[in-house]
Amino acid sequence: MISVLIPAYNEEDLIAETVKAAIKVPHVGQLIVVDDGSQDGTALKAKEAGAQVISLGSNYGKGEALNRGIPYINQPVVALLDGDLGESAGQLELLAGPVLDNKADMTIATFPPVKKAGGFGLVKGLARTGIYLRTGLRLEAPLSGQRVMRREVLDAVAPFASGYGVELAMTIKAARCGFRIQEVPTTMFHRVTGRDLSGFMHRGRQFKDVLLALISSWKEVAQ
Repeated sequence: MISVLIPAYNEEDLIAETVKAAIKVPHVGQLIVVDDGSQDGTALKAKEAGAQVISLGSNYGKGEALNRGIPYINQPVVALLDGDLGESAGQLELLAGPVLDNKADMTIATFPPVKKAGGFGLVKGLARTGIYLRTGLRLEAPLSGQRVMRREVLDAVAPFASGYGVELAMTIKAARCGFRIQEVPTTMFHRVTGRDLSGFMHRGRQFKDVLLALISSWKEVAQ
């Protein structure tokens, strides 16, 4: 009943654990890993763990990796997970519950507060404010990539935006189509970027992509 779609780039250290945890969740009938041009053993480890692997020749980014995986989905409910969740991917069961029980059309996982925050909350604040202005929704985790949705929602929000604007654009499209969106508290965990040069560069790219996704959303309304 559930197809799990995981985009992954250079995740050989955690992808197998993520796949094994997610594939054990009740009602999971398919698990796809889209290897987004990894330079390590991501594809091999994912396949050995039981995933259906789609290997891309280049690194296209999260949004396009997801788009490349959509044609292979064969179940009526779709879960999107990150490749670095490890054993916490098993909490997909919590995330899927409201959708399977027809209490929500799309769910979004919230994470517990991290002990050492990586950034200053600027990107999340921009996304949270943008989603509220466009939809009236107040979300705690507007950029969470851990989501479950009915296939009808996927069809309405795809193709996904490029770069780090994926989640924001997806949320706005789903809300404006009238789908029920619910956040679900979890204790999922994954890597947090630090306050070093690479971390700030990463968040800079995030900020740019989120801003571009917001601008694109406003342009769609104006047209």
